[in-house]
Amino acid sequence: MRTDDKIDQMEERLPADRVKPPPMTRTRLWLFWGTLAVYAAIVAGVLADTSLVTIDWQLMFFRPYKQWPEFHAFLDYFVVLGQRGPTALAVAAWLGWRCWRQRNLHPLLVLGASLLMLNVTVGAAKLGMGRLGPHYATTVGSNEMWLGGDIFPSGHTANAVVTWGVLAYIATTPLRRRTLSVIAALGALGVGMTTVYLGTHWVSDVLLGWAAGLLVLLAMPWLEPGITWIEDRLMGILLRLWLRLRPDSLRGPLPAGALASEVARQRSAQDGEVLVREAVGATTGSRAAHAPEGWPHHPHTSRAERTAITPTGPRRPSHADRIPRGATPFGPATGHPRNGTG
Repeated sequence: MRTDDKIDQMEERLPADRVKPPPMTRTRLWLFWGTLAVYAAIVAGVLADTSLVTIDWQLMFFRPYKQWPEFHAFLDYFVVLGQRGPTALAVAAWLGWRCWRQRNLHPLLVLGASLLMLNVTVGAAKLGMGRLGPHYATTVGSNEMWLGGDIFPSGHTANAVVTWGVLAYIATTPLRRRTLSVIAALGALGVGMTTVYLGTHWVSDVLLGWAAGLLVLLAMPWLEPGITWIEDRLMGILLRLWLRLRPDSLRGPLPAGALASEVARQRSAQDGEVLVREAVGATTGSRAAHAPEGWPHHPHTSRAERTAITPTGPRRPSHADRIPRGATPFGPATGHPRNGTG
């Protein structure tokens, strides 16, 4: 099959191989700015010691882990679904398999970009506000801000929203996207409420964690150009390394995405080298050993019977060549001056 035909086949299957991420639509923009407003309102409510702080203290004194101790053992394991290390490894393993199937790095790069943005935004907020958790609270009824803590917003909750929400973000069909969005939302809700049950976070920490994680997911389309730029360069580096280790891999199927043109160029260069080698072999007679009998135009004629070829075409017999042996141009030898007699 020609390289051009393989490129055409690759272009036909391109939409299935490289699914476009959700665009930054007007609805998505409204959700982003609305969530940002909720984020600011939660921070303002905690800073101003409003009723939100009162609810925090009421639930802290209620101590849910003592009210329902039978759930404690299970929820100790369930809360791991929001812990960054285990969840990132699990999701990265799944997305790595998808990268192998799709022959591109986009899923893993999306996960890396989202976790990086989560660490920067949530980490900065934690360190900037320095709130202490329920187990380390010092003054009843206070917001416990700027005391060197690191629990506002809840990192477990925000991480659960982002890590599992990425699976919905890069889903290949609308149905899968909606299904995974519901599953991720329920998982993040459970993780947040579990931290309140265990007494490791205030309710306001969890609310802010949900908002922080959702902001990261809603902002992902703005990062797509940078992700694509990094992906193209990384895949180019990997392709060059692979071709050095396995030059025969150029004969395999064309990959989808930005690598197809590079592979096609490498194949064209290799095909050109093959054609040059064949041409050189033909001039030195190397092709004669592989030619079929009678090749190319004289299947029943031996080499000795073929007409000689000259620069001006086939050499026709001259008049002297057609004179029978023992005869002269004017008949039998009769002593004509041309034959040197009489």
